[in-house]
Amino acid sequence: MARAIWKGAISFGLVHIPVALVSATSSQGVDFDWLDSRSMEPVGYKRVNKVTGKEVTKEHIVKGVQYEKGRYVVLSEDEIKSAHPLSTQTIDIFSFVDSEQIPLQNIDTPYYLAPDKRGGKVYALLRETLSKTNKVALCHVVLHTRQHLAALMPLESALVLVMLRWPEEVHSLDTLELGSEVTEPKLAKGELDMAKRLVQDMSGDWSPGDYRDSFEDKIMALVEKKAHEGKIEDVETATGAQAHKTADVIDLTELLKRSLGGKTAAKPSAKPASAKKTSKRSTG
Repeated sequence: MARAIWKGAISFGLVHIPVALVSATSSQGVDFDWLDSRSMEPVGYKRVNKVTGKEVTKEHIVKGVQYEKGRYVVLSEDEIKSAHPLSTQTIDIFSFVDSEQIPLQNIDTPYYLAPDKRGGKVYALLRETLSKTNKVALCHVVLHTRQHLAALMPLESALVLVMLRWPEEVHSLDTLELGSEVTEPKLAKGELDMAKRLVQDMSGDWSPGDYRDSFEDKIMALVEKKAHEGKIEDVETATGAQAHKTADVIDLTELLKRSLGGKTAAKPSAKPASAKKTSKRSTG
């Protein structure tokens, strides 16, 4: 199995499913570094005062949030840390919704979930239940001190945790100001028939192996060519987990019965107030 980036448990009712989180994607592309053409030394970034243009050392930099135009509220590192959500090492399910109800524009980053320790049977039970009911599980999870809204979805034999954007991060379609010629089009039958025929003629199967980034291919081919010609520059550079526990699954049937019969807590809101503040701006 690929290296886990997080370990914890899926939690709903009294049931805990030990799981490991694995990246489902990776960033590709050409990584261009800045070099000084005179000496072939790396070029870095400086923190500068935008008014004076002078460099500012780290000890003189504080973090502020713009309250009004040109007016900021400065927060200390301790104040920022106190606002971070508590890391519970759990994926807390709070609701199940029909899978088609989640808008495409709310979907962000996917992660694979693998069963950990003795959680295989209940992992499979949750996956099969979601598949047969056509539901996804809405949940909260804290990763890297940031609370996320997420959806737990079945995918073939596995479960996928898809990070969702908070509602205020998604712009409404009203921002497009679409005219009536788009929202209430008057299209002739012949036009629709020709468009459908064109789509059918160009239809095929999803073949991910056929799709490549032509820019990256061309750049790397150029790099290989120049390297073989000996056109390589030597660049000199400067030198210089928290333990957690997961519950063992002992008697799944009993836990499910107790979860159904002993539900007394109020249903949590889809978004705690504290999460709203931390989701808008990175504190890093």
